Amino acid sequence: MRRQTAAVVIVIVMLALGVSGCATKTYVQDQVGQAAKAEDAKIGEVQKQVEATQTDITSLKQADSEQNAKLAQLSDTARDALARAQEAGKLAKGKFLYEVTLTDESVKFGLNRSELSQEAKQALDAFAGKIRGEDKNVYVEIQGHTDNLGSAAYNLKLGQERAETVMRYLSMQGGFPLHRMNAISYGLTKPVADNHTKDGRAKNRRVTLVVLM
Repeated sequence: MRRQTAAVVIVIVMLALGVSGCATKTYVQDQVGQAAKAEDAKIGEVQKQVEATQTDITSLKQADSEQNAKLAQLSDTARDALARAQEAGKLAKGKFLYEVTLTDESVKFGLNRSELSQEAKQALDAFAGKIRGEDKNVYVEIQGHTDNLGSAAYNLKLGQERAETVMRYLSMQGGFPLHRMNAISYGLTKPVADNHTKDGRAKNRRVTLVVLM
């Protein structure tokens, strides 16, 4: 009788251990599965971050490439403006955006005068509106140019007066802050057309606005 009882107890214990072992094995498998899923999630997140970083790098490279292509097409005076602004610490990013030229062909300055015509004011109003519409903190260098009639000293002074007139108008009428602008004169030194013709001289009498960021 005792032997039978002992045998029954042993069977019960073995069954209990078997059930417990199965339960433990299942628990361990669940834990391992959950850990594997968590690890996979972490790996997936890291992969997403890597892909995002690679996308950012690609975008930066593309932006740099586009900027370099744009710089290669700049006029000498636009390159000068960019260099001056960078040296003066005026720019946040050091990028050229575009330049706008007002010439005597379309925007008349009086002979040997720096006052703005009505056409010039309208052109500057449109320019100021464009900048406001873009909502960017830009820096503008205003460059005065002349034809070759008169002395170099006189034309240097006349170009400066015209550039400063444009700057004052943009500040007072366009609401553009003075610390985001600079006026400079090239006088007769940077012609873009033949000064021996009337049309050429009209093209050379100009004010160029170089917009940087």
